[in-house]
Amino acid sequence: MSDINIRRQHGKTRADARSSAEHMASELKEEFDLDYAWNGDVMRFKRPGLTGELSLDDSEVTLHIHLGFLLFALKPTIEREVHRFFDENFPT
Repeated sequence: MSDINIRRQHGKTRADARSSAEHMASELKEEFDLDYAWNGDVMRFKRPGLTGELSLDDSEVTLHIHLGFLLFALKPTIEREVHRFFDENFPT
């Protein structure tokens, strides 16, 4: 099993950061059949073989993804895609 961890400064208001995270999650839901739900400023998500959470604060967004055994081989591809979504939604 494997994990992906990303932290990035967002430079947005908390509301704008949440809006960007929501946009990113809705695209991932459509593309990868990902289910997600918010609990305050933490979004938890899952699909078969993958769980994780994205948390927001006033200055930073943090993402943790846990890949199950079957998705472990796809870690480089998944990580590249996640960075692309972060670059689009939380540019530095």
